[in-house]
Amino acid sequence: MIGQRRRTVRWRFTILYAVVFLLSGIGLLVLTYLLSGGSASEVAPNGGQGSSAELRIRLLEEQLSTVHEQQARQLLAGSVLALIVMVVVSLLLGRGLAQRVLRPLRLITGATRRISADSLDQRLAVTGPADEVKDLADTIDELLERLEASFTAQRRFVANASHELRTPLATMRASLDVAVAKPNPATSTVALADRLRTQLDRVDHLLDGFLVLARAQHGALADAAPVDLGDLVDTALRERSADTRSKGLTVTVDLPPAMTTVGSPALLARLVGNVVDNAVTHNEDNGWIKISGSADENSMVLVVDTGGRVFDQQDVDRLLLPFERLGEDRTGTAGFGLSIVASVATAHDGHVTLLARPEGGLRVTIHLQAS
Repeated sequence: MIGQRRRTVRWRFTILYAVVFLLSGIGLLVLTYLLSGGSASEVAPNGGQGSSAELRIRLLEEQLSTVHEQQARQLLAGSVLALIVMVVVSLLLGRGLAQRVLRPLRLITGATRRISADSLDQRLAVTGPADEVKDLADTIDELLERLEASFTAQRRFVANASHELRTPLATMRASLDVAVAKPNPATSTVALADRLRTQLDRVDHLLDGFLVLARAQHGALADAAPVDLGDLVDTALRERSADTRSKGLTVTVDLPPAMTTVGSPALLARLVGNVVDNAVTHNEDNGWIKISGSADENSMVLVVDTGGRVFDQQDVDRLLLPFERLGEDRTGTAGFGLSIVASVATAHDGHVTLLARPEGGLRVTIHLQAS
């Protein structure tokens, strides 16, 4: 759509320049034709001459009139030919001028498209005279600077708040342990402590999600190393094996021998772990999970399919946002499961797509770069 608008503006400039050239050429040709037509003057007969002299004068006038008509026709034909040539030339010149005029805007558009949430530190830095194009580029640079400051402040707040909240959580957990460790604690105290521990675990899990999400969005991959996704899948399935057996889930794994990418082992482990955790937690009893993949020299794809009820695609698309859940799951603990998956994939130059399977269930597809 953007490309169509750009071509429309270019053709508008082309037509505008062509019309200006054509109008100027037509005006010049008309003026030349009028001046050439008015330059011939009639020769009045001289009454003092004899009849033979008058006859010669009339013949001379007829010859001059014939020559003038021939010149007029030749001039008209030449004018038409020149006008046709000017049509072609004006279109070519107009297109060239339009491209030259719009070239700075195309450069600004291309540079702006390359700037994403992870590269807001880049600037257009357009040089040249202080004209409207430079004003536009400077305005975009100022906007990018404000966006960068806002994103940085948001990420810093999330990380700092998550760290700061861990201290009171640890204090509350220690207080519960001390209360339960006293001799002969009351039954109600033990039950209350168990309930509070469950809630504290949920809050701790939520804060951990905040930290991972902030790190993934910040693109901090200082620990980048080769990582085999197959090993991460095996590890994630072993960690959830008890839940898989309790729900009677059938798990099928079909991965190629080597699915290696370069990235943060911790973040990629969280990516795979969250996808497997989502497949197990939000599956139906006696359901199934199928994990498959493919890889070539440049990219790899990890696909996790699950069965279940039929979802609406619009609702599924929102699952990549924090705190989003489906249906009755909205009453459960809010979290960042698939939003962390999307952020980690983006930090590794990949992306995630979600598909509501027509026959029921969900398909999560993760695209990553191959090492």
